[in-house]
Amino acid sequence: MGRFYVLFASILILFFMGCSPEKEDIEQETETSVFTKQIEVFGIHVYATPTVADEKMIHAANVLAEYLDNDEDGIPDNQLVVDALVKHNTSLVMAKDEEELHSLDRSVLPAGETQGLWDEETIPGGAERGVFDAALEEIIHPITYVGYGNAYPEVFGTVPGSEVGKIMDEARGGHFLEVPEKYPDNAWYTYYDETCDYECQITEYIYWALTSILGGQDFPGRLERIQEEWRYNTREKVEKGDPQIYDLLTDPQYKFPTLLPDGVYKAKTFTIEKY
Repeated sequence: MGRFYVLFASILILFFMGCSPEKEDIEQETETSVFTKQIEVFGIHVYATPTVADEKMIHAANVLAEYLDNDEDGIPDNQLVVDALVKHNTSLVMAKDEEELHSLDRSVLPAGETQGLWDEETIPGGAERGVFDAALEEIIHPITYVGYGNAYPEVFGTVPGSEVGKIMDEARGGHFLEVPEKYPDNAWYTYYDETCDYECQITEYIYWALTSILGGQDFPGRLERIQEEWRYNTREKVEKGDPQIYDLLTDPQYKFPTLLPDGVYKAKTFTIEKY
C-alpha cells in the first residue's frame, strides 16, 4: 500500500518504554526536545516539530476532538475511552515525514503510547481532490487500540479471542497469528504486510470498518486503491457483507463516532502553544 496507509504497527517501534511520568514531566521533556509546539485535547497531547504547518497541526487536533466528542458539545462521548488514553499517556507526534521522525533519537519522544502523523500525509478535505486524509486513519488508531482496547478489553482488546478478534478472523477467512502466504478466496480483509502482527491487524481492521461506515472511504478512485486490502468501502457494504463488525461499531453503548470528522470542531478553537 502507499504512504497514505501507514501501519500502526510501524509506529509501535517508536514507543518510548518506561515509567509513566506526570503531565508536567512530559511537558518539561518536550519543551527541551525537537517538538516545539503542542495542543492539548481532553488531556491528550498533540506534539509537532517546527517543520509541521500550524494549520495541519490544528486540523489534527480538531479531528482528534471530533472523534472523541462527535456531537461537539465539549464533553467526550465516552469518558472511559478518554480516561484510558490519558492513563497511558497517549500522544500524537507530528513531523514533516516518516524520515524526519525516524531520524530522531528515541529519547526525545514523549513517554507512553505515541502515534505518528506526517505533515505530508495530512490533507484537509483531501477526498474532494481524490486523496485520502491520513489524519482520519492515524488518529483513530490509538483511540481504538489504547482507548477502546483498555476500556473494553474483552470486546476490543487486540488479542486472539477478543470479540473483535473473532470477528476479524472471519473477515480474514481464518485465524492467522501470522500473515498467510495467501488469504482464502472468501476473505474480504486481506492485509499482506508481514510487519503487521495480529494486534496490528485488529487495529487496521477496526479503522477500515469504522471509516467505511462513516463514509471516509467512499469517493472516486478510492476502492481501486484499497481493494487489495479491504473490499467494503461504504456503509452499505459493511452492513451487508460484514454485519458483525457493523453491529459492534454502531452499538450505542460504546459511543463510537457516527459522523466523519471534517476538521472543524465547533465546541472549541484550539491554539498552538509554542516553546
